[in-house]
Order: sequence, then structure tokens, then C-alpha cells
Amino acid sequence: MIVRRWAFRPGAVAVALAVGVGLAVVPTVTASADPTGGAAGAEWNTAVAAPPKYPVIAIDWDVPITMSDGTVLKANVYRPADASGTPIDTAMPSVLNVTPYTKLVGNLVDSVLAVPGLEDTVVDLVNSFDLAGTPLDGVGELSKVITGGGMRVFGVNRDLVRNGYTQVVVDARGTGFSQGEWQALGPLEQQDSVEIIDWMSRQGWSDGKVGMAGVSYSGINSLQAAGHRPPALKAIFPTEPGNDLLRDIVGTGGGLGVGFMPLWLSLVNGLKFVPDVQALAQGNFDERWLQDRLRDPLTLFPALIQAMTASQIGDLDAGTLRVAQDGQFYEERKAQAGNIDVPTMLYGAWHDIFANSEPRVYNDIPLPAGEKQLIMSDAYHVSFGGGFGEPGAPPRLDVLERAWFDKWLKGIDNGIDEYGPVTLYQQGNGWTTTDQFPRAGVDYQRMYLSGAASGTAGHAAHDGSLVPAKPGDTAQLTVAPGLRGLCSRDGTQGTAGAAVVFGSVCSKDSRFNEAEGLTFTSAPVTQPTELSGPVNLHLETVLDAPDGFWAVTLNDVAPDGTSTPLTNGALTASMRAVDDSKSTRSANGDYTEPHHYLTVAARQPLIPGEVTPVDINFVPTDAVLAPGHRLRVDVYAGSVPRYLPLGPILADSQLKPQHVALSPDRPSFLNLPLVGAQAW
Repeated sequence: MIVRRWAFRPGAVAVALAVGVGLAVVPTVTASADPTGGAAGAEWNTAVAAPPKYPVIAIDWDVPITMSDGTVLKANVYRPADASGTPIDTAMPSVLNVTPYTKLVGNLVDSVLAVPGLEDTVVDLVNSFDLAGTPLDGVGELSKVITGGGMRVFGVNRDLVRNGYTQVVVDARGTGFSQGEWQALGPLEQQDSVEIIDWMSRQGWSDGKVGMAGVSYSGINSLQAAGHRPPALKAIFPTEPGNDLLRDIVGTGGGLGVGFMPLWLSLVNGLKFVPDVQALAQGNFDERWLQDRLRDPLTLFPALIQAMTASQIGDLDAGTLRVAQDGQFYEERKAQAGNIDVPTMLYGAWHDIFANSEPRVYNDIPLPAGEKQLIMSDAYHVSFGGGFGEPGAPPRLDVLERAWFDKWLKGIDNGIDEYGPVTLYQQGNGWTTTDQFPRAGVDYQRMYLSGAASGTAGHAAHDGSLVPAKPGDTAQLTVAPGLRGLCSRDGTQGTAGAAVVFGSVCSKDSRFNEAEGLTFTSAPVTQPTELSGPVNLHLETVLDAPDGFWAVTLNDVAPDGTSTPLTNGALTASMRAVDDSKSTRSANGDYTEPHHYLTVAARQPLIPGEVTPVDINFVPTDAVLAPGHRLRVDVYAGSVPRYLPLGPILADSQLKPQHVALSPDRPSFLNLPLVGAQAW
């Protein structure tokens, strides 16, 4: 039951929220612990399922919080209350969520989930349909965000509030009902988080201990705030946070994330103009709120449009260059993970738009295992927590969040610090628990690209081989840009998972896309073969124009021919220059993670017809090839909508075919992180 203090908000906006693993076991690859949490996990589930300590939630609407520069932010404060609706006077820990999507959206989600019996009915309905093997299997995958507890973590975790927490949801500066101009995770917004945490710790309902949580943007807020070390912040639970926003999604490999960025910017910029209807009705309209919006009505949108449409580098103005390439804009938005000293449980996913950052953030946090934990699932950005709570999987996200804050904000010895510390959905195997990522025992092996037919990809533009010894063949293989990436895991990931509705025929099988790609496929493995960590592809290339764009995937090919993408990478050909001071190499001297200078100033246009090497890093991954399966590298001349080169680069490429030059003197090869003995 909820008691809404003050008046109910009739202006709540109905916003369409597109928000989602089966388990196959390879017997000889075992987990070192129980991903479900074992007996402790059962207790966490029991605690959430038990009758709440406090039956009612009281809400203080639009509480003003004044920042040090005079800007007023608005917060909804959710407090536990007795049966009469009177808030409990006892000081309690509190949890902060800062959102750019207006707190009305979170309240709308909470209001739906609060309808007696509705959530259980929806969960039962979702679980009753098995859409596997049907054209609608992607819809079933999306719906798992409900059964996995994701929506509770996104909106308001009512279980937290009804069991002795105050939850505070704040409209980020320049969004929702808050004053100011939207900073898009910038320094002012980070300072706001620090000041909000201090404000919360001094309220009468607070015991001085603050946690921070949230999904995506709110998860990034959590990492940023923790990096500033506000004294009252004691623990964070970030879900799907990014930290290298350019390489994650805005400009991966120098290619714009057009499947995500335009829609996301439209959503935030549109929602920030939704007014406080009740204030309007009462004649209390905040004129500064409107004035602040009108100063920058379409934050970042003009820069995105110019980056997409300009035909020459000289046409890009300073504002566009600021956000379209690496530099101060993104440095200011990086959380200082090395400064984080509060317990952190981080959830990510191998096919999330921020998968590039999530394991790196975990490794950068200087805390002992247990006080920092990483969970990586097989989901997409909008299907966070999909499959959680099912047999063999981790507990639901809301259950983990409750256990995490119970431990670190209330001091309850519930064993959550002994969970993990690294819980990974190992692609091709299932849920496992280990003590580090990459896994222990990784050794890098070269696998060479050969033009010789593997006999497994007659459907591809070229069927080549992936071999352990340097091949002696010479060939120039040609691939042309196309639009089949719309039906691919690249396309699904680049749309934050929304394209999963096209079904697994697109999102979990590359064969349709491979018709316009070069494929290089290994012999089948004879034993379970583990891959763990970053992967690099070294290509010797030839272009017919001054620029081009490469997109690559690494796939697990089953005996029936299904080609399941494990990870992906991309690079603008002219942005191939590598910053060695930020790059890593394996013991054999090959790159494992080349860090490219993604700036216009560092461009090196190619000489048409000249052989030019490029190194393309993949998003880190974790997988196992079952006996009889093969490894495949796909090479494409683009992958829309996951990536689209900047307008001037697209013009320079002229969308001409691109070539991979194979020769024994200048081999192209994959630098592969294998766990244990070489497989080929």
C-alpha cells in the first residue's frame, strides 16, 4: 500500500519503456562456486518474500534541494510508514537514484508494480509462455526484465522502502522538474550528486548512511559520485554503467552509434519539457524551469546531426568536434574508478551497450574481492536481469540489491560479501563463478586468416579458414558495405536490445548477415575450449578510397551451422593510430587491447591501393566452445545501425568495396585469449 503525501500527480506521462538465458552445460567446465548464492542466496530470497516490516509507503513529492549554485533540484522521497500512512520516525539508511528520464517514469513503473497482485500475474503470464523456437522468441527474451527484478531496480525498490530504507529519486539537473541546463553526466551534475548525498545524510529520517543505485544513466551517476568520495556514501549498486562513453556507444571505433544516440537524445530532450502539471494548476509555475530549458532545448542534438551529415571535416564546428571525438568532454565524464572506496556490486552484460566498460571498471576499483563484485549476463541493455531468479542463475536483481544494502548500510551479516566475486554467464556454457576476469590461466594464441575454404560458410561473401599456423596462400578478398547489419546481434546491441524483437534468427545467428561478410572459420575443437578477456584482430587491408570502416565479430559455430556472435569490434580505417601508453599486449608482443586515437587530428587517410595494417579490438568476452564447435571471425565493411562513420569519413569512403590482403609475408591474425592448453 502507498500513501501519497500532498497530492497525486495527474500529469504522470505514459512513456513506452522497452526494457528484456538458457543454460547449456559443458560437463568438464565447472564453476568454482554457486552462482545462485547457495544457502545464503535462498535466505536473500526469503527475506524479500517475507511480509514487510512496514506495510505502507509515504511519498513526499517534489521536495526542493538547493545546490550550491542556487539551482533547485526536485526529489520524490519514499519513506516507510505505519498502517495509517504516518512515516516512521526512526532514522534509517537511504538510497539515492538520480535520473534524467523524469522521476514520473519511475513513479509510473512503481505505481503499476504496486497494484495488488498485478506483478505476480504478469510474472506468471510471462513464465507461462515458452516462445523459444518461434518468430516471437525475442519478445520472450525482453519480457524477462520483469521476472528478473530489473524493473524494481530501475524504478523504486518498494521492498527496500518497506523494510527500513528511505529511497530518494531526484530529477537530474535540467531534466524532469529540476531547474538548470542538462549536463549529460558532466562535472556540475556530478557535484550535484555529492551535494544531494550530503543533504540526505542530514535529514531527520536519515541515519547518515547513504547508498546509491540505478540503471544505465543512474548507474553511471553512482560510479561518478563514488569516485568523488562523499563521506556519507557507504555502498553502491550500479546496473549497466558505462565509463568510456565514446568507445562504449557514442563513437565506437570512430563510428557513431546511430541505433541508440538519436533515439536516446530525443527521449531525454523530450521528457525534460514535461511540466509540473499540478504546479501549473495551482498557479505556481516555475518560470526559471522553462527559461533554463529554452537556453538549450535540444542538448547535444545539433552536434549529432552535424556529425552525421557534414561532408567535410572543415564543416564540423567546435561544438560538434567536442562530442564527436575523444577529448575533454569524455574525460570529464569518466568516473574515477580508482578512487572508489565503498563496496560496489556492478551488473553488466556481454551484449550491453556498455559491455566495453563494465569489466574494466570492476578491475579498476581498488577494493578486495567481496567488497567489489561483478556480474556479467548474456543480456542486452533493455533486458537487464533477464533470466535472474531462474534455476542455476543469480537471484533477481532486486534481491541482490536488498542483500547488498542490508550488508553495507545496515551491517547485517548475510553472506553477500562471500558471493562471487565474479559471476559470469559463460557464453556456450551457462552461469559460472570465478575469482577474476579475465579468468586465471589465460594465454594468448595467434589464429591466422587464410583464404582457403573451410567448407562451412558457403552462404558468405567469402568462406575462409582460421588456422593455427601461418598460411602460405596469397589472396585479396573483397567485401562491400551493406544493410544486413539491421538483422544481426550488432544491430540488436546497437539499439540497446530493442531489435531483439526481430527474433533469434537475427540476434543469435549471423548467417543472414554473413552473406555480405568475409568469414574465417576454424576446425572444430575436440575438447571444451575457453576464451576469456580482450581479443584483437590484426588485418592487412587495402582500400580504393582514402577512408573506410571495418566491423568485425567473433562467433561460435555449432555443428548445425548456427553462427552465434560472442563479441564485436569496429574501427574507422583512418583512425588506426594507436596510443601505446594506454594499450596492452600479450607476452607474444601482439596487441590485446589497442587504444586508438579517436580524434580528427590523429586521422591518417589511406593511400588507395596500398596495403595498410589495422588492429581492431573486440569488446572483452567470456565463452566456451563445446566439442565439435568452431570459432569464426566475420569481417564487414560496416554494420548499420550499430555504427555509422562520421559524415566526412563516410564521404571519403565513397562506400567503395574494401579488401583484406592475405600473404605469408604480412599475415592477418586473431590474438585469442585461451584458458589452458591451445585448442588447435
